Amino acid sequence: MALSTTRLGLYNPEKPMENRLTDLGPRHFWQYFPPIIQDNYGKWKSHEILEPGVLVHVSETGDKVFTVRCGGCRFMSVEHIREMCEIADKYCDGYLRFTTRNNIEFMTDSQDKMEALKKDLQGRKHVSGSYKFPIGGTGAGITNIVHTQGFLHCHTPATDASSMVKAVLDDLFDYFQGMTLPAQVRISMACCLNMCGAVHCSDIALLGYHRKPPVIDHEVIDALCEIPLVIAACPTGAISPAKTEDGKKTVKIKEDRCMFCGNCYTMCMAVPLADKEGDGVTILAGGKISNRISPPEFSKVVVPWLPNEFPRYPDVCAHVKRIVEAYASDAKKYERIGDWAKRIGWERFFEKCDLPFSDHLIDDYRLQYDTYRTTTQFKYTEAAWEVSRAAGGIE
Repeated sequence: MALSTTRLGLYNPEKPMENRLTDLGPRHFWQYFPPIIQDNYGKWKSHEILEPGVLVHVSETGDKVFTVRCGGCRFMSVEHIREMCEIADKYCDGYLRFTTRNNIEFMTDSQDKMEALKKDLQGRKHVSGSYKFPIGGTGAGITNIVHTQGFLHCHTPATDASSMVKAVLDDLFDYFQGMTLPAQVRISMACCLNMCGAVHCSDIALLGYHRKPPVIDHEVIDALCEIPLVIAACPTGAISPAKTEDGKKTVKIKEDRCMFCGNCYTMCMAVPLADKEGDGVTILAGGKISNRISPPEFSKVVVPWLPNEFPRYPDVCAHVKRIVEAYASDAKKYERIGDWAKRIGWERFFEKCDLPFSDHLIDDYRLQYDTYRTTTQFKYTEAAWEVSRAAGGIE
């Protein structure tokens, strides 16, 4: 397979308009493959994780590609990107790639280059002493946390993303640089219920959560916003037209139907949703996309609400670490967090993770019948035995 220079066109910096094709989407991916990947396209026979963060792929032709994976960040400075390009030029013929979880992967065609690259990356540190390019995130460990925009860029967040992700990974860094867990653990973070961070299918998910409906600025809403758009933006039909006492057009919100998504604020700045006291963080667990051992699963709420404690979020970090450590000590090899929880029973999951169970954790969504527990199976916990003993039952 070779790149067509006639159909796709190649950019000529000397003549930027030459062979220029417009409105055809991104450039063809083939242009960005290292030569060794092009030569062995479709011929890869096996791969192996040599150590945390280092992989080798072997081709049918005998060629090998060594990959060094480093933790990256969602938001990067120009200086950081230039440093990555400098490393890629030095060791990888100018090629690098990003994973879907914002990891950076440098690929080389020899083990000697890989060892030199690894040594170079380990020597690059910030003034504070932390690694600029921490190596890890492979196999049975914790890889990078995929997350949303947060306070930096988004207009509807209930919490911040970058600072929380930094704080959580600081606490779990040993798991990033090692492969000591029963299986891989995927952590995701979204700043609001719109979930552009795809936290609905993660081993552990952190979700920013609004608890109060939008505040309506009746004085300016008619001047700033198109009322029909605000009404149409609500997915639950909680917003309807209204008038103020002096006859101005406005809206009203049926609070028990509001799901705190912020869609109305997207359409209209006069219905802000953010609230210092009401906004916080929800933790979910047990989701996955993989088909291995068990089918894909949605995450389930295990901590309904924690306060926003910007910038280090100590409560969130403590809860996540508790879940990971309970899972690490009790799960069987290859079990994901959801598989472990289903095997021991969600009752024991809460007990082992030292998490309180409340009525807020009961799934009562009207279309969720398929996710209800419909069997008579029950895993007795100490709390359940206490109730049984109090009622005169026997063990």
